[in-house]
Amino acid sequence: MRTGKVVVMPYDAAWRSAFEKIKGEIEEAIGNLIIGIEHVGSTSVEGMSAKPCIDIDVIIKDHSAFAAVVEGLKAIGYIHEGDLGIKDREAFKYRDKPHLMMHHLYVCPKYSEELRRHITFRDFLRSNPKAVRKYSLIKEKAAELFPNDIDGYIEYKSPCIEEMYKECGLK
Repeated sequence: MRTGKVVVMPYDAAWRSAFEKIKGEIEEAIGNLIIGIEHVGSTSVEGMSAKPCIDIDVIIKDHSAFAAVVEGLKAIGYIHEGDLGIKDREAFKYRDKPHLMMHHLYVCPKYSEELRRHITFRDFLRSNPKAVRKYSLIKEKAAELFPNDIDGYIEYKSPCIEEMYKECGLK
């Protein structure tokens, strides 16, 4: 069991500007090497309860740009962690960024299945307020039941996610 405080908060409009601030810093460093930066995950969906952590997918054309992207991100404090078991999605951690909201940063080629999944699910939720309410309630309940168990939290909300994946054509 992985431990750690699980906090789910009601939607906060400040998450959008927090994303824009992170995006701006990344674009300044590697904008010429990438084709886009997407705000994904629950903080990107208006009205969605979420853990207060911005999920970001940086999109590259293909792996030919990856080494230069790693170096550019390294210059602004990001450390490449590898794919963490997910094909075509490279994770980065960071140090010394108190001016930015907590975030997860991933670099994906434009053909990445994980990128497609993130965008498809985000767009499904953005256009489906009923699903947002349902998923928010599940996440809030999961955080209440598993306040110190991230694996329990994830397991509790998984059936809801699987059901919504089917609705939006992901499974």
